[in-house]
Amino acid sequence: MRFYGHYSLSFDCNTILQIPNVKTLYVDCLVHAHNTEALTRLENLYYLNLNIFELDDTEILRAEPLQTLRMLTVFSEKKTVNLAHLKGYARLHTLGAGGKVKNLDNIGHLVNLEILSLNSISKTPVHFINKLGKLKTLKFILGGRENVQEIEENEIETLEIIRVRGFSDIQNITKFRNLRRLLIEDQIQLNQINFKVPIKELEEISVLNCKNLTSLTGLDELPSLQLLRIFKTSIDFDSFIRQKLPKSLSTLYFATSKSKVDHEIQKSLFKMGLQKD
Repeated sequence: MRFYGHYSLSFDCNTILQIPNVKTLYVDCLVHAHNTEALTRLENLYYLNLNIFELDDTEILRAEPLQTLRMLTVFSEKKTVNLAHLKGYARLHTLGAGGKVKNLDNIGHLVNLEILSLNSISKTPVHFINKLGKLKTLKFILGGRENVQEIEENEIETLEIIRVRGFSDIQNITKFRNLRRLLIEDQIQLNQINFKVPIKELEEISVLNCKNLTSLTGLDELPSLQLLRIFKTSIDFDSFIRQKLPKSLSTLYFATSKSKVDHEIQKSLFKMGLQKD
């Protein structure tokens, strides 16, 4: 169930009590809401998406009934939500957090967390990620940071870095030894990606709209790579295609957004068997 909009009114959360057995609940895209304590009275809640622009109760996560959640998204644009209470959310396996939040490092207590999305988090240390031994998916969306150097060897299988301001360095990609899927999108300050050592499980790479990226090398270190997408970069196709590619690569999409150039590239890839007609 989703309650959203209500831009000119304050949403009364007591309305939700009319559906006491709700399991998945979105209370988002709201400017004002009152009676938010009603959210803590939903005994069967499995997933809560909470995004209220002017959330008055910034300590709402302290409520014990919410600590049984398996999935949680909390985003605040104006008032700072306290994440210190997350240490009690032992069952949580999926978390999205962003905007104005504090005590972000308490995410490190979520030992069963498998999916983490950090949205609009600017230059906050993320060393707590190293405590999340079960983490399989990690996403950085918006916000700002130069790199992810704090992250040590891990078991992460999916990594997404999307429109993060100032991001310019992904040298420690080799720390993601179990990576299967990599998405890097809208990173204008990223100049190169180099796979220096083998990442044996990596199957899919998408590099999209990274306009100043001139080099993507070391692909022969990826023995499981099957799908590669490159769109709107500064990589020279003729130079790129001459490098040694893994035998596992079956599909390569390479586009510049220039129709004539892309037509010739597609013809070349078709002849090589790397793109279907």
